[in-house]
Amino acid sequence: MTDRPLTLMAVHAHPDDEATGTGGVLARYAAEGIRTVLVTCTDGRCGDGPEGVKPDDPEHDPAAVAAMRRQELEASCEVLKISDLETLDYADSGMMGWSSNDAPGSFWRTPVEEGAARLAELMRHYRPDVVVTYDENGFYGHPDHIQANRITVAALEMTELTPKVYWTTMPRSGMRRFGELMRELDPNMPEPDPAEAAAMAKIGLPDDEITTWVDTTPFSGQKFDSLAAHASQGENIFFLKMGKERFGELMGMETFVRVRDTTGAPVPENDLFAGLR
Repeated sequence: MTDRPLTLMAVHAHPDDEATGTGGVLARYAAEGIRTVLVTCTDGRCGDGPEGVKPDDPEHDPAAVAAMRRQELEASCEVLKISDLETLDYADSGMMGWSSNDAPGSFWRTPVEEGAARLAELMRHYRPDVVVTYDENGFYGHPDHIQANRITVAALEMTELTPKVYWTTMPRSGMRRFGELMRELDPNMPEPDPAEAAAMAKIGLPDDEITTWVDTTPFSGQKFDSLAAHASQGENIFFLKMGKERFGELMGMETFVRVRDTTGAPVPENDLFAGLR
């Protein structure tokens, strides 16, 4: 036996990603006395600047945006009661196909072995019992999310650790409800073109392929507030437009696919730490 606390490590790409997919579990497990470690891989410099200035605007200042988003990230961590924040500070690569993908210092351009070695060092320090990140496609194809998956897999191979490992996901039934709510809140929203609709239909998983359903409803207010802490990106955070009560109804369940396990805990499970306590 050891006095070391159970530890959850979430590996995310940008400031604000911690809130969207894992804000509920981070808040819930912190409240249960579990150590919560957030690793944010990029500085978020390709996000919106003050007054919504876009990355392709000549007035967009990447360094200033990165500094602003670091402050917002720290505020979000305070809301979620995250124990430890670690930032790798690679340059945000932007969306797939942007010129920033190949900019010097971008996360997408960084050799996987380099990023993995840094993450492996953090894993050896914190010795997480559970590790959460994205799937191989970064959930929706963002280069920095894909790279976060790659360095996490490689980092685990560099260590002797055997945590439970999870990819974040969404049930297809939840994606449909989300689409219905978007149309309800904005009746004038145009229908997506066929290619976009086909891509959206592939996001997430059929409900019966999801291994882990964690009810975080009591913490949905914290999750909403952590998203709101990233105020500079508010135009891109649709969830904030639905209000806290509606947000809790839609976003109270966080779902995952368990991809590595040594506990033998049966699935489906309702706790990332099933078999560990």
